[in-house]
Amino acid sequence: MRRCPECDHWEPAGAHGCARCAGLVDEIVEEGWREFLEREFGTSRPADERVIAEMVADEPDKHPWRVVDAAYDRLTCPECGGRLSRGPAGCVPCDLANGFRYSAIEIDRPAVPPGNEHALRVNVAVTRRPYGKGISESEVLLRRLSLPILLEGRLPTIAQAQATKALANSGATEAELAALIYSEWGDY
Repeated sequence: MRRCPECDHWEPAGAHGCARCAGLVDEIVEEGWREFLEREFGTSRPADERVIAEMVADEPDKHPWRVVDAAYDRLTCPECGGRLSRGPAGCVPCDLANGFRYSAIEIDRPAVPPGNEHALRVNVAVTRRPYGKGISESEVLLRRLSLPILLEGRLPTIAQAQATKALANSGATEAELAALIYSEWGDY
């Protein structure tokens, strides 16, 4: 893990308040998109990228989650005008796309515990849309603080995750939560 030179969080836990960390979270998705385009079309810059994004968005259950999330980033919501799935809670097309993203395929990376990719996907989704329906400030905080550990290929036990959530619900500070996550989950 590395400290962000701009916000001093473990990268990318400073998202979305730190532009550099937010860019690193987006890069998790973009890397998957580029690999998909290279594999399927032989280039990471096809001329008809929007058409490809529409195709992926029409079949989210046939593509890896990073590809689906990146496809949504390339589409404009007809209601709010933002990137599809990233609009405010209550924007019907964005809320629908946000829900459909969870039908995408999850493939754990080599040498990570089973479930790491699911945890990474959920944490990335919440960090990228922290104002989504039913998402509390403490959940957003826990999700973004967890990203560095998940990217390292670690996964908390159920007991660790429950204890951390209980601490967050009791009003713990960001510093207290970060100390618990990085020492208990990651031995940092």
